[in-house]
Amino acid sequence: MPTKLLLGDEAVAQGAIDAGLSGAYAYPGTPSTEITEYVERSPEARAGPIHCFWSANEKTAVEEALGMSYAGKRAMASMKHVGLNVAADPFINAAITGTGGGLIVNVADDPSMHSSQNEQDSRLYTEIALVPCLEPSNQQEAYDMVSYGFDLSERHRVPVLLRLVTRLAHSRAPVTLAARREQNRARLPEDPERFIILPPTARRQYASLVARQEKFLQESERSPFNRLVEGPDATLGIVASGIGFNYVMEAFHGDVPHPLLKIGQYPLPRSAVRRLLERCERILVVEEGYPYIEAKLRGFGERAAPQILGRMSGVLPRTGELEPAAVARALGKEARSAVPASSVPVPRPPSLCPGCPHADTFRALTEALSVFPKTARVFSDIGCYTLGAYPPFSAIDTCVEMGASITMAKGAADAGIGPVVAVIGDSTFVHSGMTGLLDGVVGRSPVTVIILDNLAVAMTGGQRSSATGRLEAISMGLGVEPAHVREIVPLPKDHERNVAVLREEIAYAGPSVVIARRECLETARRRGHARKEKA
Repeated sequence: MPTKLLLGDEAVAQGAIDAGLSGAYAYPGTPSTEITEYVERSPEARAGPIHCFWSANEKTAVEEALGMSYAGKRAMASMKHVGLNVAADPFINAAITGTGGGLIVNVADDPSMHSSQNEQDSRLYTEIALVPCLEPSNQQEAYDMVSYGFDLSERHRVPVLLRLVTRLAHSRAPVTLAARREQNRARLPEDPERFIILPPTARRQYASLVARQEKFLQESERSPFNRLVEGPDATLGIVASGIGFNYVMEAFHGDVPHPLLKIGQYPLPRSAVRRLLERCERILVVEEGYPYIEAKLRGFGERAAPQILGRMSGVLPRTGELEPAAVARALGKEARSAVPASSVPVPRPPSLCPGCPHADTFRALTEALSVFPKTARVFSDIGCYTLGAYPPFSAIDTCVEMGASITMAKGAADAGIGPVVAVIGDSTFVHSGMTGLLDGVVGRSPVTVIILDNLAVAMTGGQRSSATGRLEAISMGLGVEPAHVREIVPLPKDHERNVAVLREEIAYAGPSVVIARRECLETARRRGHARKEKA
């Protein structure tokens, strides 16, 4: 069979294409973005058999994928870990309604917060939604698990969570491809009432979901991705999940002398766990993210408890990305020599690109606020413009999560702080900022919302923004008075006008919107290169 060199993200995408994918929905977020970008570039998506779409946010992506599944076809929704918080409502309820065609939710966790606000472990959502979870240890497994996951989803009519982590998502390895499967034919559910989860139906469906937990466990017990290797030295047993399995194999150069339980599918296979607990004096759990497995082993039934070691015990670091050297030390092996600290260059703080339109907006905003009281505050959002927190701008006061800028500004205004400004990107505004603006309109809040419109989802690679060409209409449709929906062009030559417009709207005792519109330089440059290549 053919072999490709693929990122972990790309392996998931290729696996879905080869498994008969019909619909791919996503909101871009590192480290998950390349899944949908790969599908989008594929000949199958370009020819039309696969519907590939950048959704307004993660919630709509899961709902769209569920609709495709309702029609009997295979679908997936992709997002980063904090995006699953946004999509939690449809994800959890999809387990209640059940699925038609196979439905996989790909979620990429970001330990060490390389580009995120927290280290959330998405495996916890399997406890809330009561669904199976797959966690690949390498790119080949990432590819294989998608086809397996679709079959598992269709066998039990349940969504399946596929969990990646940054290091696997963004590293490459050869992947052997399987024969391609045809797409499912569209078919409506034979029992459509299960999708109407009014309380009587919801109670019945939830009881059915709970009853299927034993079947999910049986699937894990016989899963090809879970296996127990009976090593001779039982003074230590090892449980390794996902990419942690690779670090264990690396520490022992592939020859592990201890009993080793590899986990790639959840719920945990009880029989294999019990055999390990009964045989070993101590257990080391090697997992990326929270001490999820470790916590379960500590409360795993009645037994003569061996000592459980891992991230909770302090043998492995509790925070940050799992490192091979830390795993080696925990196993009593010599770690590879680290690079001397003196030879590591001091990193330069991140900064906006030279000529970035946001820089001109922040310069105008800083000058505009200089005539207002020192109680003025700027509430920012998630995007490359968050770098406005650093010198030379030091222009923002908060950044919490997607969409929080407008609502936090409204809350601060309600508390009497002012004047208040909310800074939000064009894509983030349609992702989760519109409802906050509606609250501001209904409350007649004196909040000035600056929408930084660079005509793309720029921070994650320049994907299409649902906001393009629609921001004025959306703002006025939400109730902002047309006279207070203004546009500025963030260029040095327009600086004085931009300052004047911002001062007028900040002084206005009601909700206003200023759209700072200029294309991201990087996306403009890529468009130029693409035009030259076509020519």
